[in-house]
Amino acid sequence: MIRFESLQKIWPDGTRAISEVSLEIPQGQFCVILGPSGAGKSTLLRAVNGLMRPTSGRVLIDGIEFNTATQRALRQRVAMIHQHFNLTNRMSVAANVLSGLLPTVSTLRALSGWFKPEQRQKACQLLNRVGLSPTHLQRRAGDLSGGQQQRVGIARAFMMDPEVVLADEPVASLDPKISRDILSLIRDAARERNATVLCSLHQVDLAREFGDRIVGMRDGRVVFDGTPAEFTDERVHALYQGARWEDAPAAESDAQHSVAGLAVA
Repeated sequence: MIRFESLQKIWPDGTRAISEVSLEIPQGQFCVILGPSGAGKSTLLRAVNGLMRPTSGRVLIDGIEFNTATQRALRQRVAMIHQHFNLTNRMSVAANVLSGLLPTVSTLRALSGWFKPEQRQKACQLLNRVGLSPTHLQRRAGDLSGGQQQRVGIARAFMMDPEVVLADEPVASLDPKISRDILSLIRDAARERNATVLCSLHQVDLAREFGDRIVGMRDGRVVFDGTPAEFTDERVHALYQGARWEDAPAAESDAQHSVAGLAVA
């Protein structure tokens, strides 16, 4: 489980990127973060693996706070899939996938390319799982299409069987068909391991299709937290156009239980 407790991030120029965000993401959930550019989605994800240190508040993974003393151990449990793939283009596909083991191997061993046979076998299995044949193993990552590169990124992310997967706009540069294929791969691989996925997206239709839960952010605040069915078209408009939440009709299920964060930001 991921827990954000009163998380806040203020940049040196005074910009408030995140304001008092408190959320709990249970194990195994596919949680989508939606919101306009600058809403704080990427900043929130980066707080989970320590790439962003909050101004105040804290992040806990299974009750363990992410800090200097725990970051090495926790980073071995968290993987990230990037918008721009974040591969080393001049390296082979196999080497890029194996780089997912870097948090657990020595720098010398990684630089020399020395990995155990079972680790290399796992890399091959993961590449096959994401739909890339053995013929891709020795190809340069930079020679692949965007969809193929993101498949390599997914295989790399699952090399350590992470408990948490952070996906930061993983399909932003891909066409709709490939986007669905990529999100299906992430969702299915996570379900096989009962891993938690925290995924930022811009595409509302994909959020509704793949998310177990949608969290809407605007101006660094959580303004919606509910199921895809509760995320009505009116609330989509409110999130992206800045309308008042009380002007957005609720879904029928809201009459039975309240949705967190529907107060005016």
